[in-house]
Amino acid sequence: MSTQRALLPLATAMFAVGTDGFIIAGLLPQIATDLDVGLAAAGQLVTAFALAFAVSAPILGALTSAMTRRAALLLGLAVFIVGNAATALGPDYTTVLLARIATAAGAGLIGAAAFSAAAAIAPPERRGRALATVMGGLTLAIAFGLPAGTLIGGADWRLTLWAVAGLGVVAAIGVAVSLPPITLPADPLRARLAPLRELTVLAMLTVTTLTLAGTHVLYTYIAPALTGATGGSATALTVVLLAWGVGNMIGNTVAGRLADRHPPRDVVTAGLAIAAVLLALSPLVVGNLIAAVVWAVAWGVSVSLPVVPQQSRFVEYAPSASAVLLGLNNSAIYLGVALGGALGGLLQDQLTPARLGLLAAVVSVLGLLVNQTVGRRTRTGAR
Repeated sequence: MSTQRALLPLATAMFAVGTDGFIIAGLLPQIATDLDVGLAAAGQLVTAFALAFAVSAPILGALTSAMTRRAALLLGLAVFIVGNAATALGPDYTTVLLARIATAAGAGLIGAAAFSAAAAIAPPERRGRALATVMGGLTLAIAFGLPAGTLIGGADWRLTLWAVAGLGVVAAIGVAVSLPPITLPADPLRARLAPLRELTVLAMLTVTTLTLAGTHVLYTYIAPALTGATGGSATALTVVLLAWGVGNMIGNTVAGRLADRHPPRDVVTAGLAIAAVLLALSPLVVGNLIAAVVWAVAWGVSVSLPVVPQQSRFVEYAPSASAVLLGLNNSAIYLGVALGGALGGLLQDQLTPARLGLLAAVVSVLGLLVNQTVGRRTRTGAR
């Protein structure tokens, strides 16, 4: 059985996780109205999911490390599917919130198992590409899953959750059929978290967290922020989200090539700097649909530039521990999503959603400053 065939259901699972983790941002007005809560409270559904994912991934990864990767993935997918169904059926905000937390636990287990499985089935010389293939599921979710889910949810936001649950079923079938029963040495939680004692690793993870936090201060509330441009139209919002997703795909492609030719730190620096400028300019463009679409493409490119180079830095820093480090980086991604959503929710009343880009720009600048510190620490290292 080919490695690529085994990787496909892993990427599909991450596509489902990525779509599920970010899709709520495009449905906030509908969810808030249906559940009779404010936009800030609805936005905390994103924060709760992301925070639960970030915390549960290493813990559940350690607790299930003695299981075969196939069994762990199927368990995670089962929780994920049931959690999405419970979200779709939830009659009130509290039920939906608890269902999102349970779903995130399943998603965290999927992420931990998927990356360790990819690292195990690929030969050493292709391990990086295998991990990138699995992470590619998240990229595709941003480019296509989110706009499609937003369009579906324009009629009824609950339909989107049923669609994501269906993706989970497809991924589970693929895992059951295509993934061999891989058994890895059981790692206790302490061993999985050991890299956090290294200041360089902690600093690099902080860069990832701040990068995603800067993005999701605004992106979590992108629907209300763009009301002036979209007029509340789900179709118009889908166009903007698709533009952002296309920008992400372009940025990921460009980032991979740049990271091969230049130090990854420099590519991360460029992405954060451009993102900070675009976010600072966002209040000037969110009132016009054409301007918002053009800006969304550029913003998508800039925020995706740091992702691949960050992965490269972890693989280069400790090749033998790349799976663990990439798993921690994945948790850092969702921690950033949670922090960004929480910060945007707390301050949107003071700034208004349309001006959250100003706050997002400040967070991106903080990430840029930390990244420069990491650059000085690792200048004598691999890159």
